[in-house]
Amino acid sequence: MNTFIHPTAIIDSKAELDQGVKIGPYCIIGPNTKIGKKTKISALATIEEWTEIGEECTISQGVIIGTLPQDTGFEKKKSFVKIGDRNLIREYTTIHRGSKEGSTTYIGNDNFFMAYSHIAHNCLIEDGVIIANVGTLAGYVIVEKKVMIGGLSAVHQYVKIGAYSIIGGCSKVVKDIPPYTKADGHPARLWGLNSVGLKRANFSLQTRNLLKKAYKTLFRSSLNTSQALKKIENELEANPEVQHLCQFIQSSKRGICKER
Repeated sequence: MNTFIHPTAIIDSKAELDQGVKIGPYCIIGPNTKIGKKTKISALATIEEWTEIGEECTISQGVIIGTLPQDTGFEKKKSFVKIGDRNLIREYTTIHRGSKEGSTTYIGNDNFFMAYSHIAHNCLIEDGVIIANVGTLAGYVIVEKKVMIGGLSAVHQYVKIGAYSIIGGCSKVVKDIPPYTKADGHPARLWGLNSVGLKRANFSLQTRNLLKKAYKTLFRSSLNTSQALKKIENELEANPEVQHLCQFIQSSKRGICKER
């Protein structure tokens, strides 16, 4: 696994490149960066300092990772970007460092960020997430695993998006999106369970039916949130996905997106 660096690329002497890394024309790799094994960085990409990228990632043309956060309170202290393995980051995506000293913008494994996506400071993105073209995450957004965010959608700072949910294109997301649901609109509202996504992800019929019952109790009954959660606890059998849905709602700080 030979490392390839195009002669026009600028690589800082303090950058660490693992075996099999490929660096394209006119790339800039800053100091104190780490690029994992067999990661490919295409032409004109910029990787700024204190960025760590895992193995077998594909960084497309013009991507910029590790630049200073767009935060007026940023004090120019050391902060980080950490990216896992097998991520596909398409053209002109931007990913910013953490805002507070020692903090990190974290991205897991097997994610797909389409062209012109933006991931702001201190976001936490788990595994298998897809962000379509021009999808934008403000600071401190948390995205759980296997979420799909439609193109031209914007997510407000501190919002949390639950696992296996899907957000329609051009949505304005200002409240937390519960796991396993569909959301769309300006501002976003819930449109039911992400039934197709759950089936494609091989959730059992039993689990899907339990989530359907829990969803109806939470969003289509006359009960308030506390009463609905209590009813689910008392009447539905124990199930990891239903428990995650309830815990997500209980721990929400911004409030939960309601049904249309």
